[in-house]
Amino acid sequence: MVVRDGPHRSAPLEVLMLQRSHRADFAGGAYVFPGGALDPGDGGARVERLCRGLSDDAASAILGMENGGLAYWVAAVRECFEEAGLLFARAADGAAVSFSDPGVAARFARARTELLARERSFPEVCESEGLSLSVDALHYVAHWITPAVSPRRFDTRFFLAAAPEHQSAAHDAGETISHVWVRPADALEHHRAGRMALVLPTIKNLQAIGRFSTAAELLDAASAVGEVPTVLPRVVRDHSGARLLIPGYDAGAGAGGPVDLDPAGSLRRG
Repeated sequence: MVVRDGPHRSAPLEVLMLQRSHRADFAGGAYVFPGGALDPGDGGARVERLCRGLSDDAASAILGMENGGLAYWVAAVRECFEEAGLLFARAADGAAVSFSDPGVAARFARARTELLARERSFPEVCESEGLSLSVDALHYVAHWITPAVSPRRFDTRFFLAAAPEHQSAAHDAGETISHVWVRPADALEHHRAGRMALVLPTIKNLQAIGRFSTAAELLDAASAVGEVPTVLPRVVRDHSGARLLIPGYDAGAGAGGPVDLDPAGSLRRG
């Protein structure tokens, strides 16, 4: 979830959303946050050397894994660049990557095209540009797993970050067909009105971040997040038919699940 402050005076917080291609196998036409599957090149010693401010040991501890946790942060950075054109990285001189210079912007646009075509790997791009990945700019805030009865299952980690300065979002025109900066409350209203298709975890995360007025307020809360519980909905069937229950939200969702969760499972407004 990439956020920024927009022009609205009372509640300027906006989040970037991408519309998936209608031809997509999953959630075709839905609006989602940038993201995707882990790539084998997202993990390992080569990539860890490129990361700034977070080791694999520390990342794995945050996720409750023995090892390999840093790959999730790297995947989030890579997918943001591939799908949305936003790159969380620093140049060799330590400055945040900026696309203000047309020549630099064109060079990274070519690199993005090559990544999408699988002509180059993300580590190759980073090494050739002398980049370090700003994984420390991403806050881990939610963890959702699809119900056991789902024909296709996903184990998804959600991160939150402020939009990089001097960069502009642009959908990839392949997997995604449009993009929009939108206030969370407006996205939810568009969904209720049938103008914006959203899947359940997206709805719940929008509800969570939408309780904050500004990006700074939200990011302060994200930086203070401790343990992130896992949200695993389950399907129950009774006289009313089949229903989806979410532990922590719905009465009767079952013991053993997380309780007293707010919509994202971890973000709390003080």
